[in-house]
Amino acid sequence: MTVVQYARCFNGIFIREMLRFVNQYGRFFSALVRPLVWLLIFAAGFHAILGVSIIPPYRTYVPYEVYIAPGLIGMIQLFNGMQSSLSMVYDREMGSMRTLMVSPMPRWYLLTSKLMAAVLVSILQVYVFLLIAWFWRIRPPSLGVPFGYVTVIPALVLSGLMLGALGLLLSSVIKQLENFAGVMNFVIFPMFFASSALYPLWKMRESSPALFHICSWNPFTHAVELVRFAFYGQVSLLSLGVVVAYLFVFLALAIYGYDPSRGIIARRGGPGGPPG
Repeated sequence: MTVVQYARCFNGIFIREMLRFVNQYGRFFSALVRPLVWLLIFAAGFHAILGVSIIPPYRTYVPYEVYIAPGLIGMIQLFNGMQSSLSMVYDREMGSMRTLMVSPMPRWYLLTSKLMAAVLVSILQVYVFLLIAWFWRIRPPSLGVPFGYVTVIPALVLSGLMLGALGLLLSSVIKQLENFAGVMNFVIFPMFFASSALYPLWKMRESSPALFHICSWNPFTHAVELVRFAFYGQVSLLSLGVVVAYLFVFLALAIYGYDPSRGIIARRGGPGGPPG
């Protein structure tokens, strides 16, 4: 296989993902409605009574809506990763995944290309959200307006890949499309609420040490912190290491799960689902 063939394969998967995204208007708006509801209603209601003290990466006190913005960005990427994985379950039930998996390309490359294409779509959604949040004065600090919007890109890629790989892993485990919504509720909401997306970890340490340790091990916490620091032109080495570690673990398990000879897919008669 040549580099040109690998590039053509990725281009085809990316175009397919973009066409699916463009044709599904509800997916675009639903990805923005959830964080905007939190930003415009929930954060506005707590603006007068909640503030965040000076903690890294902030150099001064910040209003609550500024603090939760990285968590809302993580919410967009988390839901987009799950929606992309939902399409994998749908393709498997419809049999179209068999067409993808029987190509001569390595299976790990096909899954990684699907994951990367979904991440690029989620980044577009994130920047639309940041454009709307700009009118609520949620912007990078005085390092220059474009600076934070550029430095956050690597963090968005890594966090999106990690959360998308988790979705891929779940799609390799779930047998039927109807079961995916229930699994999403048991994964998305605990990950979101048991994280630093809505409140600092030191607040949780004061109220519940057990919850603090759960949040500290939550991969979504470190995805949010990675984005938070990158938005301010800084790097959280701990969060970077945790996100990369979880990314490799989730992706390796997902690739194994989609292996027709050894993984979970092998128990269902191949990538197209169980034989009829």
